[in-house]
Amino acid sequence: MLVGLLEASHLMPLEQLPARTAQYAALAGFPQVLIYLADLQRDVLRLLTGEGRDAGQGAHGEDEELLIEGSVAGRAFQYGQVLAGAPVAGAEGGQFWVPLIDGTERLGLLRVTSTAGDARALEDMNSLAALVALLVDSKRRTSDSHARLTRTRPLNIAAEMQWHLMPPRTYADGRVVIAAAMEPAYRISGDAYDYATADDVVHLSLFDAMGHDTAAGVTAHLAMGTCRNSRRQGAGLAELTLRIEEELIEQFSHGRYATGIVADLDTRTGVLSWVNRGHHPPVIIRGGRWRTYLKCPPAHPMGTGLGLPVTVCRDQMEPGDRLVLYTDGITEARRGAEEFGLERFTDFLIRRHADGLPVPETLRRLMHALLEYHDGRLQDDATVLFCEWLGPSAGRSDEAAALAGVPPAESTAPAGARRTSGGVDRPPQP
Repeated sequence: MLVGLLEASHLMPLEQLPARTAQYAALAGFPQVLIYLADLQRDVLRLLTGEGRDAGQGAHGEDEELLIEGSVAGRAFQYGQVLAGAPVAGAEGGQFWVPLIDGTERLGLLRVTSTAGDARALEDMNSLAALVALLVDSKRRTSDSHARLTRTRPLNIAAEMQWHLMPPRTYADGRVVIAAAMEPAYRISGDAYDYATADDVVHLSLFDAMGHDTAAGVTAHLAMGTCRNSRRQGAGLAELTLRIEEELIEQFSHGRYATGIVADLDTRTGVLSWVNRGHHPPVIIRGGRWRTYLKCPPAHPMGTGLGLPVTVCRDQMEPGDRLVLYTDGITEARRGAEEFGLERFTDFLIRRHADGLPVPETLRRLMHALLEYHDGRLQDDATVLFCEWLGPSAGRSDEAAALAGVPPAESTAPAGARRTSGGVDRPPQP
């Protein structure tokens, strides 16, 4: 199954993926496999059929769209767990919802009908889902059909640029778990986030460009590109912010600026080095309960040329600390005269941590709460970048997997199922 699909993938457009997946999955005892992809805001799951301009037409009696809230499929997506679906006549194993996860990035689900429900069949489902996720990720970069399928409404031009600029919304490697979220997803303009790893250092950056137009997107794009170029040439944190300022002044002659935080986390020691360029300072949540508001003398926003000194500050993190960077759209969203506020924001993160939610799901729910608080229409971009330091080891850990919403390597049974000598019992239906 896997070898055949992998060999076929080299010359396969996205539109052929559903048919080829079904063709090779049948060899492993899976008579039907459907691919569902999450939309940009993570509200719905849409069926990839391979037909039509959005590759989502011609569902032939299958559900074309599933809500993430309140469904078995949605719960499998939210928690990154394999869940059993409805029984299927003639299929002893039945139907299963299997998360599509590329690295730790949640892409959607497979709905697999299996002739068996034993441990081997479940292992094969997970392997198939892992390969399909890799193929979806590789094909979507050149596919307008994928873009159309995963959007519920048009993007503005700035958002079109920003979503292609950003790294995946979730990353984990055993030392850190990183997650990000941005709203309004279809109208984002001047916010941007970035992260990268090099040896033992994890780089984090967050930018908020002035304005809410396409020029704000261009400003954020230039700041992000300069940051990446500078650090890849070995520039330190202070120097790379000065280079960003030089580029912005050269291009916009003091007419545009961006605030931001740039930071490096040494995963061997937990030392966080960071620079504040006119931005809200980061927050550390310690022990899942206590908030620490970091302090560092802020320099002026990049592009204003005010000449304030740029200071590199250092703070010591502890394993399990959660670093939170955010833009003012998070805290300044208003309901009447009352802002969402920093305390409400951090309280939300603390409560969801206590609930045991995976980090990407916590941020998804945070953004929904923020939109609800603001009656569905944000007046400013709202972005959050989250990084939990687990410790110095880069090996795979169950803790990192749980935080990122990825099933542990040894876990193949659907959530709630009981292993028996004859296979896996179906969990109770919700």
